[in-house]
Amino acid sequence: MQVFDASSMIYAWDNYPMRQFPGLWEWLAAQIGEDSLVMPKVAFEEVKHKTPECAEWLKDNEIHLLDISNEILREAMRIKKVVGIVDDNYNSKGVGENDLLIIATAKVHVGQLVSDEKRQMKQPDNPINRKIPAVCDMGEVCVPCINFIEFFKRSGKIFR
Repeated sequence: MQVFDASSMIYAWDNYPMRQFPGLWEWLAAQIGEDSLVMPKVAFEEVKHKTPECAEWLKDNEIHLLDISNEILREAMRIKKVVGIVDDNYNSKGVGENDLLIIATAKVHVGQLVSDEKRQMKQPDNPINRKIPAVCDMGEVCVPCINFIEFFKRSGKIFR
């Protein structure tokens, strides 16, 4: 199962227009129909806020939205401690509250996270400054994380 972050869905929407890449969007719709591509509700709300047309397409294709359960909240709190975030003192350079919920959702649902947040080539010494991919790579978190291009390359799907 691929758990999509808002950044990847918006990246796809902005860079692969449906009228120019209809095969890609048909394939994504099929992935949604098979529940192979899902989104946490918090990620969907970000898409809805930033790109309402994309959110409408996702709704029309009946994307499975994953609720934030108590188990996900507990996992997000655990990851928050691992990262070193105290209270609600999030750093603008690192993950935010929604990011932790998205990572925790992928972890609890044993999914691969698809995120187009910037990869940090050199991991910040202070974990509080790490973005989604770097937090996913932490040994105590260990969530597979790829970007949109890796997602469809790995599928092996050929679009004609």
